Amino acid sequence: MSRRAGKPESPREGKLVDVEAHVEGFRQVREAHRRELIDDYVELIDDLIREVGEARQVDMAARLGVSQPTVAKMLKRLASVGLIEQIPWRGVFLTAEGAKLAEESRERHQIVENFLLALGVSPDTARRDAEGMEHHVSEETLELFRRFSETRQE
Repeated sequence: MSRRAGKPESPREGKLVDVEAHVEGFRQVREAHRRELIDDYVELIDDLIREVGEARQVDMAARLGVSQPTVAKMLKRLASVGLIEQIPWRGVFLTAEGAKLAEESRERHQIVENFLLALGVSPDTARRDAEGMEHHVSEETLELFRRFSETRQE
């Protein structure tokens, strides 16, 4: 019995996982956080180019709810790793690598959103929740989400 309200102890309660497994879990979360902003930016740049023909800092700042200097700092980072090209007075463009990453990010988002919809989550909530979850699920989990969603649609 648990010390809390006489509830039976769950099998995992109070037991730490192996050190290496613990470290790997935190490492995965840190890597997901590191990639999260990059993925969001390249996906947004791609969306803006598709929708309005160009991606401008002012539009990115408005859609992300951040300041233009914050966007400028991130764009500098994206350029330094070869995901974007900035052309003065013309805006921001994705490199081939950036476009590939944007497509992968969009696909991950869609898989997670479809999974949530298959569970019965409302479309608005599924879209919002998928925005955060897409960065934190493993490839294994993502594939199971995809399979589950496909079987529910048949």
